[in-house]
Amino acid sequence: MTEALIDYGLFTAKTLTLLALLGLFVVLLLRARHGGGLPHDGGRLEVVSLNDRYTDMADILQHATRPPKAYKRWRKAQHKAEKARAKAGAAERPRLFVLDFHGDLLATEVGGLRETISALLQDAGPDDEVLVRLDNAGGAVHEHGLAASQLLRIRARGIPLTVAVDRVAASGGYLMACVADRILAAPFAIVGSIGVLAQLPNFHRWLEHRGIDFEQLTAGEYKRTLTLFGENTDEGRAKLRQQLEETHQLFKGFIREHRKDLDLDKVATGEYWHGEQALALGLVDKLSTSDDYLLAARERRDLYRLRWHGRKHPWSRLAGGLRALLGRLPVGLGRPTA
Repeated sequence: MTEALIDYGLFTAKTLTLLALLGLFVVLLLRARHGGGLPHDGGRLEVVSLNDRYTDMADILQHATRPPKAYKRWRKAQHKAEKARAKAGAAERPRLFVLDFHGDLLATEVGGLRETISALLQDAGPDDEVLVRLDNAGGAVHEHGLAASQLLRIRARGIPLTVAVDRVAASGGYLMACVADRILAAPFAIVGSIGVLAQLPNFHRWLEHRGIDFEQLTAGEYKRTLTLFGENTDEGRAKLRQQLEETHQLFKGFIREHRKDLDLDKVATGEYWHGEQALALGLVDKLSTSDDYLLAARERRDLYRLRWHGRKHPWSRLAGGLRALLGRLPVGLGRPTA
């Protein structure tokens, strides 16, 4: 009898701990989602001149590797070129604004993205350009749809938009990338994964084996299709498959609208490709790293990196760690795993 009570106590403790952790995680994700989708009170916009940064880097290299006289000649030539540009009105050169977006399951950087774009649109014009360095393996459909809509605000103003994929733009990441006028990809970047995925564990048999009932009441035939703790039905599975297929059709329709020449029957299979393969399939327009693109652009444009710094809350670090952990799992919109 005593052993049975001990076993029951241990089981109860484990169950309550698991439920508490799940509850905490849900709360943190909801807060993170809320914070990601709304403006950051007390935030600020950081503007960094990349032209100056590249010039400083070149100066350091020249000073460290050239003889003193050669370095002085180089500095003199640079100063002369700067004066010539200023005399020719180089200060009025068109600008290239660089935005970075690092995706996670809930696209929590969308709040900073919307603030940055709102600031940018108050001053940028058709002669300027926006480059988004995108690193995003996908996640929740609605959150990544909002992020794509933010990028569409740039296109709507007639400002050229380029997306550079150095590592990955898959699923929800490609949903964002496809709105650009031009997509660049590094040769081994991962691109594609145009598919939809939903998965969850089910503890019904585990609870049933231990004599634990789970009650779930709903109003509406399909208010809940699959559940964590209840017994899932074939009808619920069929309905979820239908919903996934409908979402996939919306996904493909959105891509078709912005990449009209893409053969979706060939690429919208949930597969992903590396940069060279993606170029051949029409998923991207050019093989290039963002670094090479910027170095070439600095000869004709003034480069500025924009970054929104929102106010951080104490729970953000914990939520970020949990999101990063789950970001390695293939959930939400389909994403490649290695």
